[in-house]
Amino acid sequence: MTRVAVLGNGSWGTAFSMVLADAGADVVLWGRRAEVAETVNDAHENPDYLPGIALPESIVATADPSAALAGADVVVLAVPSQTLRDNLTSWSPLLPEGCVLVSLMKGIELGTTRRMSEVIAETTGAGPERIVVVSGPNLAKEIAQRQPAASVVACADEAVAEKLQQVCLTAYFRPYTNTDVLGVELGGAVKNVIALAVGMAKGMGMGDNSQASIITRGLAEITRLGLAQGADAATFAGLAGVGDLVATCMSPLSRNRTFGENLGRGMSLEEVVAATRQTAEGVKSAESILALARAHDVDMPIVEHVVAAVHEGLPPAEIVRRIMSRSAKSEAG
Repeated sequence: MTRVAVLGNGSWGTAFSMVLADAGADVVLWGRRAEVAETVNDAHENPDYLPGIALPESIVATADPSAALAGADVVVLAVPSQTLRDNLTSWSPLLPEGCVLVSLMKGIELGTTRRMSEVIAETTGAGPERIVVVSGPNLAKEIAQRQPAASVVACADEAVAEKLQQVCLTAYFRPYTNTDVLGVELGGAVKNVIALAVGMAKGMGMGDNSQASIITRGLAEITRLGLAQGADAATFAGLAGVGDLVATCMSPLSRNRTFGENLGRGMSLEEVVAATRQTAEGVKSAESILALARAHDVDMPIVEHVVAAVHEGLPPAEIVRRIMSRSAKSEAG
């Protein structure tokens, strides 16, 4: 039996723990607060993030990272992306030798513009054959309700991707393998920023035409950034690209879309942050993604204007005016 440590007991970390347990893995779930771990162990529920959803009784929770990591074959990282480096720095001495490191995170690190797999490699010294990325249209609540879903398991070493694929394969969760780690990560990170834009449009009362236009042009921005860095174009037409983008932009369960909606309704950034308990990764990563785009000379007007709205106070209505007044061009441009 594969022993898996899941570090991060938020909604996605907890839901993925359920997938792993249902697939037959021996799962230990770590979180900072001992009282949450006690509730998971005693009541088999995570009321803070997935209230009312029964967790498999085989999942063991702990607030002790050394206990979680002891003997782990696979270590799943499900913490907020901007905290990964600090967390991994403290956890690295505890990591079992040769363990596979799996990222569930969808962000770009502030200051360095590193993807999460790059942060993992730099912090732990692990080679690409030990680093796996899981991404796709995977809204945590639906996964926890065991609704059918598909995802992508990406690793530079296809054999390792196939092994992890089996570790999380269930009757309701169908993972597909991919070796394009770069493309999978960029799709997961940038779609959060596009979802903020779609949410703002929705919050301002705009309809499906407007939202579909943002999604489609957002996909073009994601693809341009990926191709400029050597990603495979096919990745962006798949589950980790358009699949994840559509789910995140259109679902009311999406944190980033909901955050954008509140901005579009006129709430300030501070008011939205105060009203939101969970991390909207797009807010944190938007500046890093824009910096990455500029470093590669890639035009990303939607991302640029989201940064202006979220971090510079530009009114959402002004974003629409500016984007709609841009010079006319070919769709392929």
